[in-house]
Amino acid sequence: MATPIVFLDIAGPDPAALQSFYSDLFGWESTTGEFAVALTAPLMAAIRKDPAEKRLYFGVEDVTATLADIQAHGGSVDAPRFAVPGIVVLGLFRDPAGNPMGLVEMADGKPKIP
Repeated sequence: MATPIVFLDIAGPDPAALQSFYSDLFGWESTTGEFAVALTAPLMAAIRKDPAEKRLYFGVEDVTATLADIQAHGGSVDAPRFAVPGIVVLGLFRDPAGNPMGLVEMADGKPKIP
């Protein structure tokens, strides 16, 4: 069996601000800094040739609306909504600490395929 991902850790200089950001946008409730999140199983993953980085991708109904909410809560947009034809609809952002993250547009509980 392949080794599973068993923990998620998001860091920044102001943990309270990050806690508020993720709670407001994605409903991750925590008062201690620890929380549990829903997962899609199996969790799809990719290794690609680009400059080194890692991103978590969150499934949302509307990438454009969520990116606007991200900016309103102190995050920034790396790439507005775009389609990878035949694969997925994405948006890329950074949380208030600068951590790179992504959005996947979902429909009926599955990634929307353009």
